[in-house]
Amino acid sequence: MNVLEKISLYFQYSYVQNAFIVGVLVALCSALLGVTLVLKRFSFIGDGLSHVAFGGIAIASVVGLSNNMLLVLPITVISAVLLLRAGQNAKIKGDAAIAMFSVGALACGYLLMNLFSTSANLSGDVCSTLFGSTSILTLSAADVWLCIGLSAVVLLVFVLFYNKIFSVTFDENFAAATGTRTGAYNLLIALLIAAVIVLAMNLVGSLLISALVIFPALSAMRLFKSFKAVTLCSACLSVVCAGVGLLTALLADTPVGSTIVAVDIAVFFVCWIIGAVGRRG
Repeated sequence: MNVLEKISLYFQYSYVQNAFIVGVLVALCSALLGVTLVLKRFSFIGDGLSHVAFGGIAIASVVGLSNNMLLVLPITVISAVLLLRAGQNAKIKGDAAIAMFSVGALACGYLLMNLFSTSANLSGDVCSTLFGSTSILTLSAADVWLCIGLSAVVLLVFVLFYNKIFSVTFDENFAAATGTRTGAYNLLIALLIAAVIVLAMNLVGSLLISALVIFPALSAMRLFKSFKAVTLCSACLSVVCAGVGLLTALLADTPVGSTIVAVDIAVFFVCWIIGAVGRRG
């Protein structure tokens, strides 16, 4: 059986179809917001919120919630708001605030899972939560529809407020001077990335989420200069990398999250080489 026949066979199964739907949507949303976060020098907000989400998953497992999304999503959203407020504090800079949330949530989550976990394979649960696992291949119909709904909200808000997000990203002081409520739009960006982080947990795990946010944006920046071109290129690259990573993971039986990130890294180096050659030419 050749590769194409194997791929055709895999796509006959609903769990593979669900995985690709969720993977593509998460990759698309991550890339759109990633450009803004990279340009605002706030790339690691994704890393900080992903660790908060890990703490939320730990709490959900301790209290026995069957659907941890009900707890993880509001906790991550609230943390995004607090993180933004803390980053605006003159005494606590943005990077320090992210470090506080990131390390604190990760440590408390792991502590809770050790103290109260009823799982017989605690190390396996922790590893799969941190680095991703086959959970993307065991998504329920409710998980898929939730992902579709949240992704639709993220995409709709990004399109509707594109001009405001653009102005806040490039010159926040000028945007404020022209009457734009920069605080409200920064908060909106933080809330959107919190939703994306929760969606991406099943895809790549909490420690690798930043790669989905950062690498496509950096790759696109090697090829284009305008905000719109970088955003569109980043979205396309992210979707392609997610698809290739998922297919490779299925065919080679490798971890899904790590494989997608490896593809993102390879594409970044290709774009870097193309950009370097183009500048010399």
